[in-house]
Amino acid sequence: MPRVLCVGNGNFLINFDNDLNIRDMYFPYVGMENHVSGHFCRLGVWVDGRFSWIDESWNKKLSYKEDSLVTDVSLKNPDFSLELRIEDGIHHFHDVFLRKVTVKNMAEKEREVRLFFSHDLHLGDTDKGITAYYDPKIDAIIHFKKDRYFLISGSSGKEGLFQFAVGVTEFGGLRGTWKDAEDGDLSNNAVAHGSVDSTVSLSTKIPSRGEKVIYYWIAAGRKLEEVSKLHRVVAETTPQRLIHGTGEYYKTWVNKSEIRFGDLPSKIIQMFKRSLLILRTQIDNRGAIIASNDSDILRFNKDTYSYVWPRDGAFVAMGLDAAGYHHITQRFFKFCEKTISKDGFLYQKYHPDGSWGSTWHPWMSPNREFQLPIQEDETALVLFSLWNHYDQVRDIEFVSPLYESLVCKAADFMVKYRDPKNNLPLPSYDLWEENRGISTFTTSAVYGGLQAASRFAQIFGDRERTKEYKTAAMEVKHALLKHLYDKDAGRFLKMIKPDGKGSFLRDQTVDSSVYGIFEFGVLPADDPRVEKTMKTVESALWVKTEVGGIARYQNDYYHQVSRDIEKVPGNPWHICTLWLSEWYIAKAKSMEDLKRGEKLLQWVADHALESGVLAEQIDPYNNQPLSVSPLTWSHSTFVLAVIEYLNKLNEIKVCETCGLPMYRKRREKLW
Repeated sequence: MPRVLCVGNGNFLINFDNDLNIRDMYFPYVGMENHVSGHFCRLGVWVDGRFSWIDESWNKKLSYKEDSLVTDVSLKNPDFSLELRIEDGIHHFHDVFLRKVTVKNMAEKEREVRLFFSHDLHLGDTDKGITAYYDPKIDAIIHFKKDRYFLISGSSGKEGLFQFAVGVTEFGGLRGTWKDAEDGDLSNNAVAHGSVDSTVSLSTKIPSRGEKVIYYWIAAGRKLEEVSKLHRVVAETTPQRLIHGTGEYYKTWVNKSEIRFGDLPSKIIQMFKRSLLILRTQIDNRGAIIASNDSDILRFNKDTYSYVWPRDGAFVAMGLDAAGYHHITQRFFKFCEKTISKDGFLYQKYHPDGSWGSTWHPWMSPNREFQLPIQEDETALVLFSLWNHYDQVRDIEFVSPLYESLVCKAADFMVKYRDPKNNLPLPSYDLWEENRGISTFTTSAVYGGLQAASRFAQIFGDRERTKEYKTAAMEVKHALLKHLYDKDAGRFLKMIKPDGKGSFLRDQTVDSSVYGIFEFGVLPADDPRVEKTMKTVESALWVKTEVGGIARYQNDYYHQVSRDIEKVPGNPWHICTLWLSEWYIAKAKSMEDLKRGEKLLQWVADHALESGVLAEQIDPYNNQPLSVSPLTWSHSTFVLAVIEYLNKLNEIKVCETCGLPMYRKRREKLW
């Protein structure tokens, strides 16, 4: 199931599926230590002697409150004559998840309603050695292992927990206390250890056509004292005030930048703000920008997207900087400074604590020679993104400590990691992490990264490096135009690979990533070579079904739905569709020209989940999310494309009264 909703504060993250089950719970790092690991923490209802977990029998509306990271959920079950309205959020300051459930009785009689909350917690990503117990002094269930503690409690009016149970699960044929709940009663068993789960219930009597409110919360901490203190904070401040405060905080957060959206449709504006809020949930407070925290992808290869890819992080940083969230991106750049290798390159991915992540890039070539297991674009993009940050903020005191340790280190590597015969970057894996060679995207990114390094050297008065990096950048550009442009086809190639005989094998697969040729400043968007390349991308990669959208490349195998590659070259990806939008925006000379870019923005907004969540890719026939959701990169690219649209309006449209640009400009191109 896709993750339809996510709430978090940079320390504590919870993801929900389409049945409002908690499927992922991360603490104390966003993206590391999933304490649910794709299992189910369910919500159940008992009334009139009947029980139901929230499932397909309920009519569901799963969304967020406007401009907020507090959810707005409606669950209706006509057979039960009940409606639940739910507000979920994680407090912006306290590491506590809060849920407000307004239960509406639609029957013509008073009824007792019981809500059940189950917790199949796998602390530290394991089901071993966990203890769960009920503490009567504070009326709460506590799950703990080592220095990970989760306290669970709730209230209904002046009453606390109605019943509870802790027990063994996934061992000896036992399924857990959530099964015991289905008769409407819990055993009140007070302790269990090993592989355990727990369930609590809250009860209320609701008059005919009336409604009552029930609160439920989970506090996270490293010590028992921490979660006990949070429990007291909830009780003393009240859950209602904490939920309200969380909503108000995020309204202020997402509206902090004075951006005039002009005549952009409201759906695009809402998607822009929702994307910023979702991005915030996927970013750890210590700087790690996580690709995605949807653990369902574990079924694909027993690994997740819960890593920092420097590539994804650099793109997300550009989107956040464009929207004015510079304090978040600064932590990311410090993270990169900490993780860059002594040789000046960044590996494929990292854990949120900065340790090296898993990889499928080999250290040995097919002919058994050593090779670096890297995607060089990741190193280059961080420099490109860092200059983008500095160009907007002009905070020289922030970038000064990074100059030698990050900028020069990475730039020196890129200067050296070239073939002396042709000045092209040496082979590395492409941005899709599938093929090793010399791609148009990576070569363009290296050009952009070296240009960024040259500009940093210039502002620090480092003349020798200014010249060295600038010269290397121009050599890379000339080599790119010579070797990666196919004159016969009139477009840029996806990739070339050395053939071992002094020449190259050409990969002529149409690939959306060739947009890098204008994005990183090698050529302007209206250059005829770029025009032909991007028109080829649009014609060859547009999905010719009712869904539409741009595929990654021809015959994309990843989560492939259809082998009819003439009609469906691959599943539509949001980021690839947005790259085409960025190109139309970049080359626009008039409002009419700009409309094509806007239509593609609208396409993305129209193909999001009801909650505003963007997946990595979607089914080309039914628009269902595929792979992971949310994908951080999808949301950041939407933010960036909207800002670029508004920037273009600055060039095209001026105020008739004052003669100044109509819209606030946020991002300058590097070149």
